[in-house]
Amino acid sequence: MITPFDRSLFHHADRLRQTRRHFLGKTATGIGTAALASLLGKDAGAAGSGLPGFPNHLARAKRVIYLMQTGGPSHLDLFDYKPDMYGRHGQNIPDSVRAGVRLSTMTGNYKEYPVLSPLRPFQRDPVSGMWLSDLVSHTRGISDRISLINSMHTEAVNHAPGVTFFLTGHQLPGRPSMGAWTSYGLGTASEDLPSFVVMLSRDRENSCGQLFYDYYWGSGFIPGKYQGVNFRSQGDPVLFLSDPKGLSRDMKKGLIDDIAALNREHQEVVGDPEISTRIAQYEMAYRMQTSVPELTDLSNEPQHILDLYGPDVQRPGSFARNCLLARRLAERGVQFIQLMHAGWDQHNNIPTQLAVQCQDTDQPSAGLVRDLEQRGLLEDTLVIWGGEFGRTPFGQGDIKNPKAHGRDHHGAAFSLWMAGGGVKGGYQHGKTDDYAYNIVEGKVHVHDFQATVMHLLGIDHERLTYRFQGRRFRLTDVHGHVVKEVLG
Repeated sequence: MITPFDRSLFHHADRLRQTRRHFLGKTATGIGTAALASLLGKDAGAAGSGLPGFPNHLARAKRVIYLMQTGGPSHLDLFDYKPDMYGRHGQNIPDSVRAGVRLSTMTGNYKEYPVLSPLRPFQRDPVSGMWLSDLVSHTRGISDRISLINSMHTEAVNHAPGVTFFLTGHQLPGRPSMGAWTSYGLGTASEDLPSFVVMLSRDRENSCGQLFYDYYWGSGFIPGKYQGVNFRSQGDPVLFLSDPKGLSRDMKKGLIDDIAALNREHQEVVGDPEISTRIAQYEMAYRMQTSVPELTDLSNEPQHILDLYGPDVQRPGSFARNCLLARRLAERGVQFIQLMHAGWDQHNNIPTQLAVQCQDTDQPSAGLVRDLEQRGLLEDTLVIWGGEFGRTPFGQGDIKNPKAHGRDHHGAAFSLWMAGGGVKGGYQHGKTDDYAYNIVEGKVHVHDFQATVMHLLGIDHERLTYRFQGRRFRLTDVHGHVVKEVLG
């Protein structure tokens, strides 16, 4: 039996064995953390608490559901109505329109840039007055609840940098994601579920090759406990959620408590904040063994609610099912819910694949907004729908061949919509030129979008910072202005 005297000897011997790296690590994180805690109060960094002084102002949104459509949805075919484009099909876009716009290497050296007219007709919603494509008729039905921004722009022209830019504020990996920043600043409102949850889906045809990288929901250089938790579509939603055979709940709790005690002892020696992350993860995982199975059990959802999300809602891993789970997560206090759906990268199959993507995502997205509204959750839930860029108004490939053409990446102008959470309903912001190629009014940069989302959550994007490598970093880097016109 180890006595308290033996334990103190072990600790003393361990301290004598510390290397210079251990000492500096403890000085940087252990003493520094203790000093910070003394300045900020005992609860600084505790599970469930955010930073002192946050939110900075009255929040309009308590939570975010980000419906990230990776691959680049075509703004010209879905949201940005240009009726004259139908009559220009096959005509070259003037050089004066294209001048100065960065293109990808796939089309940058084209000699001709023929107009590819919108694939389907647009209809005007009688309530909002918005013209939206028949491909997104369900979204058109909720257009009186959304703010449609047709003047988004980005410097990115490739997928991974583009998605990384939207989600982390920088095109290179390594920065904290938007959900991690939110958790870091505001803490968590749920004791039994993470504050930041991610769910992934893709088109059933696997028509494009985009990958989901974990830094899309990572914590970067801020503590790891703020990173997103990826809920899987097959097996346990979270790895190792089920107990091994022969291990009871009481035994599991005792095991976790013992591991936590050992981790705390080790933390006293090295002062590594990631040890606190590991302790919190073990404890959260134990609580999730009860909360997650109940969350993912849809047997009590009435048929009229399932019908809102469309027939694909019963398929595990579908975007529709993830939308319904997002509503259930929002009800249970999860603050940042990030759904990522791939399949919009239509370089040579847009005549067929665009309709498939819209069939998979249009009704579930609109159904989510309707479901939140009828439960009284929409007014303080910000729903975001958009990709990393749009697609070119000119065609890629042979536009005379209905099965072998598409559109390239286009970052100079594209569309994104938001609903609920303090934004105006039935509002359109910004305008593009006659070719939907350049922005002529109301430019909204990626950093402006991020600043606006933070503002709606009650966060001043310039004040939410983290010191790393000698400077204070923030989501919006050194840029970004709140787009006040979309605020309700």
